[in-house]
Amino acid sequence: MHIKAAILAIGNEILSGHTVDTNSVWISQQLNKLGIEVVTRMAVGDDAQAIRKAIQIGEENASILILTGGLGPTADDITKKVLADYFNAQLVCHAEVLAHIQGIFQKRNLPMLERNTQQAEVPDNCTVLFNKMGTAPGMWFSYDQKILVSLPGVPHEMKYLMAHQVLPKIQQTLTDHHIIFRSVVTAGQGESFVAERIADIEDSLPPYIRLAYTVHYRVLTLRLTGFGKDKEQLIKETEHYQSALAARLADIVIAEEEIPLAELVGNYLQIAEMKLGLAESCTGGYIAHLMTQVQGSSVNFKGSAVCYQTSIKHDVLGISQEILDNNDVVSEIVAKEMATAAARKFRADFGLGITGYIDQVPSESAVPPGTVWIAIAHGNEVITKKLLLSYDRVTNIGVAAQEALIFLLKKLRNS
Repeated sequence: MHIKAAILAIGNEILSGHTVDTNSVWISQQLNKLGIEVVTRMAVGDDAQAIRKAIQIGEENASILILTGGLGPTADDITKKVLADYFNAQLVCHAEVLAHIQGIFQKRNLPMLERNTQQAEVPDNCTVLFNKMGTAPGMWFSYDQKILVSLPGVPHEMKYLMAHQVLPKIQQTLTDHHIIFRSVVTAGQGESFVAERIADIEDSLPPYIRLAYTVHYRVLTLRLTGFGKDKEQLIKETEHYQSALAARLADIVIAEEEIPLAELVGNYLQIAEMKLGLAESCTGGYIAHLMTQVQGSSVNFKGSAVCYQTSIKHDVLGISQEILDNNDVVSEIVAKEMATAAARKFRADFGLGITGYIDQVPSESAVPPGTVWIAIAHGNEVITKKLLLSYDRVTNIGVAAQEALIFLLKKLRNS
């Protein structure tokens, strides 16, 4: 049995862009782990008609609907009232929820308002999902072989209810279907060129195994998703196609699992028992930020010097003033000096230096806007790479950092 789900995020703040809907992404990931395919994700404002219409669309496409948002104490939080009307139910006060809310206000030494008391009201035909993390309870509706779950929009409250109540309850209903993911991560070639190279493999996929392309800056991930009842056979088939893709694209494959580039770099450093030091200019410490997102990165990452101004490249890194005076700060030689200094200053086996003009605004320099130089120092060897970027400032920083990590990863794999 192939279970499909729909997710509905509710709130004017989501539509206006003031709040990013991270809830739907997280919920999708959790449902996928249970073998449930998310086929529809929607966002609507705090409007009764829009919510009802979205629920109807969800029902047409899926048997499980997950709603988040609109359960707070303010006038624009109307989800509960809409659901009561949708299911022809009456709102009733739930004693346990009311006692919980009263306890929260007593601990904070705050008076209970009528709007706070109303948060204990739930439709009389739902199963209450008790929310220990906040005041708004979740609600579970079972009807016509479908499940609708309404959860608070506050991320930590939603995640608590999903992990402790919703997912276990859903899992009890699943007995005979599985979903398997396998990936091949590539760098160095565009999506259309990769698709052309693997067209025959993609055409040979059975209907229960799908291939999706995901691009993040200049990293292309090929994700295989298999659906079926026989888990072991499904794993075998999905891994067969994963191996075929990896073999065909061997020259550009950087991983056969979806983990961050910084983690891949850290893994190679750890295996080689080597350390990394950084000297960053145009990326402003972003590469260091990516490295330290990985738990345990202190084992192989020594640190980073953010030498944004030219004078700091001399004062902190010790690059000679003569080199800085006679060369553009965005140049191969300065990048080399930064990488060498990073290895020396941090007593690291590998030093990575990066310098560039990250904006597209013309300057007095003869170096074109978007030019970035990356250098890696290891022992007596220093290698370099030049980028010519044409995106906006923020995207250029992201691409430059990712290209630097890819460059380093390839060096580590060949060392």
